[in-house]
Amino acid sequence: MAQTTLEGLANALGLTFRGDGSVIVDHVASLGDADPRSLSFLADPKHRKHLEQTRAGIVVLHPDMADSSPVPVLLSKNPHYAFARAASIVHPPPDGDGQVHPTAWVHPEARLGRNVSIGPHASVDAGCRLADDVIVGPGSILGKGVQVGRGSRLVARVTVWDGCIIGQRCLLHPGAVIGADGFGYANDEGRWSKVPQVGVVRLGNDVDVGCNTTIDRGAIGDTLIGNGVKLDNLVQIGHNVEIGEHTIVVACSGIAGSTRIGRHCAIGGAVGMAGHISIADGVQITGMTQVTKSLNEPGLYSSGTGVEPNRQWRRNAARFHQLDAMAKRLRQLEQQLAARGDEQRDSSES
Repeated sequence: MAQTTLEGLANALGLTFRGDGSVIVDHVASLGDADPRSLSFLADPKHRKHLEQTRAGIVVLHPDMADSSPVPVLLSKNPHYAFARAASIVHPPPDGDGQVHPTAWVHPEARLGRNVSIGPHASVDAGCRLADDVIVGPGSILGKGVQVGRGSRLVARVTVWDGCIIGQRCLLHPGAVIGADGFGYANDEGRWSKVPQVGVVRLGNDVDVGCNTTIDRGAIGDTLIGNGVKLDNLVQIGHNVEIGEHTIVVACSGIAGSTRIGRHCAIGGAVGMAGHISIADGVQITGMTQVTKSLNEPGLYSSGTGVEPNRQWRRNAARFHQLDAMAKRLRQLEQQLAARGDEQRDSSES
């Protein structure tokens, strides 16, 4: 944790403030749990009552709510985003020690920049290039020819396999696997033959990869993850997938091979995507949605049904299988009614 003042935060973030600029904070807390050394925020006006009772040292607020605060405030039109940036100043990421642990193995042909930290039992193979200020955490494995950009951090037990490229300021959480073989097989009369996966994975700058998330290497070309992409835990990215800049993918989602996802998309939890489809820029997909075709226009998309009592669900499931027959009967009835209407018009005219 780091100490900072209200005025210091305002200057660092380019924001304005009200109140005593010399107030010091050294940790973050919710409005209800805050003490005079806490940094907190309020984004939703419906929780205004918590603001009125808070003991926080500084609260990040929208300017329209500044008069409701009993404590000094940092003002932003996007309080949640401003709080995130301020919290990163109060709780900065850990610095490396610039040392190679005695139990780590670094190949003589690997190249390390300045202030590179390599933790216990980590392995860095031949041809690796680690830029300045990289942190390779305990038990992490870097295959041959891996490149890691400046300031990136592999927290622990991260595997980055041969030839893959990690950009600058990336954060890879424990258990992430970058560059395992994609699931590629060819079939001949019921027998499967593995297709060599000769591409790599390329992560842009400022990419976060959650725990136990896997990004497969390309079959021929590369798997591409754009700048600012954020991947949650337990996400599966298939071979040759392309994800555009500043897209987020939430936990337990699976994206099949050769799918292209645009920029500034938001993919909810447990979404499943078929392969070889395209998702436009600005698409938002709610959790548990099955995406089986391309989405060519920005907007909010959903599929599936909500939870309901089992007895009701069983009845509805049975009726679902009757829909085709019901549609055919309805069409026949419509045709019969139309024919009867024609007969009535003909008789009235005669």
